[in-house]
Amino acid sequence: MISNLLNTLIGTSLYCYFQLSASPFTVFIDSRNPILVSLFRSSAMAKDPVRVLVTGAAGQIGYALVPMIARGIMLGPDQPVILHMLDIPPAAEALNGVKMELVDAAFPLLKGVIATTDVVEACTGVNVAVMVGGFPRKEGMERKDVMSKNVSIYKSQASALEKHAAANCKVLVVANPANTNALILKEYAPSIPEKNITCLTRLDHNRALGQISEKLNVQVSDVKNVIIWGNHSSTQYPDVTHATVTTPAGEKSVPELVKDDEWLKSGFISTVQQRGAAIIKARKLSSALSAASSACDHIRDWVCGTPEGTWVSMGTVPAGLIYSFPVTCRNGEWTIVQGENFSIFPVVFPLMSSQGRS
Repeated sequence: MISNLLNTLIGTSLYCYFQLSASPFTVFIDSRNPILVSLFRSSAMAKDPVRVLVTGAAGQIGYALVPMIARGIMLGPDQPVILHMLDIPPAAEALNGVKMELVDAAFPLLKGVIATTDVVEACTGVNVAVMVGGFPRKEGMERKDVMSKNVSIYKSQASALEKHAAANCKVLVVANPANTNALILKEYAPSIPEKNITCLTRLDHNRALGQISEKLNVQVSDVKNVIIWGNHSSTQYPDVTHATVTTPAGEKSVPELVKDDEWLKSGFISTVQQRGAAIIKARKLSSALSAASSACDHIRDWVCGTPEGTWVSMGTVPAGLIYSFPVTCRNGEWTIVQGENFSIFPVVFPLMSSQGRS
């Protein structure tokens, strides 16, 4: 019976959970990374809960993100979590509404919810911090326009994390400008190791995967090893030089399959660079669902590891520089990919230098 169920469900959903009738087993299917099927006893949930902070939790991204965390998409199907949700006092009522919905959803992995406007309470004991809160970017605004408004926010949150978070807390900065906010956080939380402070360029990475998937009419799960160099901004450089697609004849390079250098050098790059602005124009709101999903991808790969032969893009802090690189992850640590002939990097590095440390 188990075999028949797996054959039916594999490939039909990115994430699928179900309880076998009259059975102590739960099945988890992940068809993205590549297909991973886990069959485990429900008693595996005896693991200690991981405390996950989400700032700006009453906002659009936070509202999309917290149920993903509670369902196990971020940390795995057998990892219990306690959610720490922080927002500003004017959003307190909405934040309590999010907490009510989490309770109503009865997520088996969710072992507690803290909803607060107190930054110290929110940061106390957290193992993972996803910094979503910040002044929102609106139509017509560049990230530089919101930079000054976020400095005071990140000063106070960095101080609280440094003093009250768990040892070895992993930090992901999502709020724009993400690279600059990560730099601010690093400066005001000097005891948090640089390797533990990252910013989100996985959204851009996933956008690049999606564009290649659409162009070639292939499954996005068959595309890998795109790279986002630089900032999470319109100055980023999406690079498919080393990207591949799994085909019936084996792995093929993306440039070989696309056969359109002009598109790869112009239309593809500009689409990925400007995708956030295009979504704001279409929705009148910034990206939320895709940002939340990408934040889960970022933390999951960082904590659980990347598949063999696959790298992802992360904004990291090597030698004090906040910059997106291709990385692999293992045992909770990221490593910048070495030994490849990254021919585009000499072109990008002057751009990086011209932007300063961020």
